[in-house]
Amino acid sequence: METLAAITRYCQYQERCHSEVRNKLYELGCHTKEVDDKIATLIESGLLNEERFARAFARGRFRLKQWGREKIKQQLQLKKISPYCIKKAMLEIDGEDYDNTLNKLFEKKLVELKTERSKIVKKTKIFRYMVQKGYEKDIILDKIRNEMP
Repeated sequence: METLAAITRYCQYQERCHSEVRNKLYELGCHTKEVDDKIATLIESGLLNEERFARAFARGRFRLKQWGREKIKQQLQLKKISPYCIKKAMLEIDGEDYDNTLNKLFEKKLVELKTERSKIVKKTKIFRYMVQKGYEKDIILDKIRNEMP
């Protein structure tokens, strides 16, 4: 009963995915059968919901860290979130906000590289930065072609 109270507090603190809860239960010393039972109890009580977690994760990473869709998808896959929930999470990112954020990051990086003389090096650095942030390669390439002829 002690571990159920601990894991309940763990889930109440913030949204969690199934794999995080499973790992925490193993850290608390539970065995496989206990882990499955406790996870089922948390799901039934509404404390653990994979879709709700995926949506919150996508919103937070986009708004706070300004990650692109690709990086968010990749991180959700690493957390073993189902493709259905990943699709639902991507709906949380507004297209207009996404474009505005992409433009803002692009312009910010362009200003940082103002002293760079070589256009090829500048384009490469911007491309790498935007890919690292998780934005789609084709969108980045279009933006570079249009903004930096």
